[in-house]
Amino acid sequence: MSRFIAVLGGDGRYLELIRQLKELPDTTIFLVGFDKLEQGFTGLKQIDFNELEPEKLDAVIFPITGTDQNGIVKTVFSDQHIKLEKEWFSQLKKSTLIFTGITSVYLTSVTKELNLSLIPLFDRDDVAIYNSIPTAEGTIMMAIEHTDYTIHSSRVIVTGFGRVGNTVANKFSALGAKVSVCARSIRDLARITEMGLTAIPLANLHEHTDKCDLLINTIPSRVITEDSIQHLPSHALIIDLASKPGGTDFDYADRRGIKAILARSLPGIVAPKTSGKILADVIKQFLLEGKENAE
Repeated sequence: MSRFIAVLGGDGRYLELIRQLKELPDTTIFLVGFDKLEQGFTGLKQIDFNELEPEKLDAVIFPITGTDQNGIVKTVFSDQHIKLEKEWFSQLKKSTLIFTGITSVYLTSVTKELNLSLIPLFDRDDVAIYNSIPTAEGTIMMAIEHTDYTIHSSRVIVTGFGRVGNTVANKFSALGAKVSVCARSIRDLARITEMGLTAIPLANLHEHTDKCDLLINTIPSRVITEDSIQHLPSHALIIDLASKPGGTDFDYADRRGIKAILARSLPGIVAPKTSGKILADVIKQFLLEGKENAE
């Protein structure tokens, strides 16, 4: 039985994702928004958006950013204007799987109204945990690039002990940094201590930043406030890994003379091939095993 997949736009990560999907048996892949890509994909069909036949598609793969609030898909490798109206979605089969990195109010509402299956890949634990590895490596790269001291013996504070915070703390500790981790829950604080790291209740962060060389935030809400920043040494660096707008008071950090960087989409920057394979593996699991078994 043949399978039809449309890939609508995407960044460098999608080049590896497409290569991986090519391995699927009895599958036809339509590429939309890749017409300015210098390299081609042998055996795949590069077409314009208006040439797609949505009623035949078994899966649609949107870029990491999905669509904006007007249904517009931003393309990296094309100047095509792709706007997805509700009417376009209504032509999809009820069994069609719709993949995106992150969703939007528009994308969520239109798929819910039409009872279509929307899968925001970045909401999944497996994708987030795998992606935390290139995120941590990218953070190490930025720390080396923007400081004049070694990570070894540096005093590092990580705020948040979720999927990214856990991996970041582990990697910096393995490089010989003196790592402390801020968390809210008693359970997380206990686990941090068990790992041999210093546990700090998040409410007490400001009491510890005077002894911090590198402050790494993973919490997507304002937690790196004036109280914490004002005590940082002048050589300290803040790297904020949280989704935009981050969790740092960047204006105050600037006034205080503390370098603060909002580091977004590190997996796609430092390891696009690995990141593309991570996404492809999850998508292939859905397509080969079915939605129920992949959840």
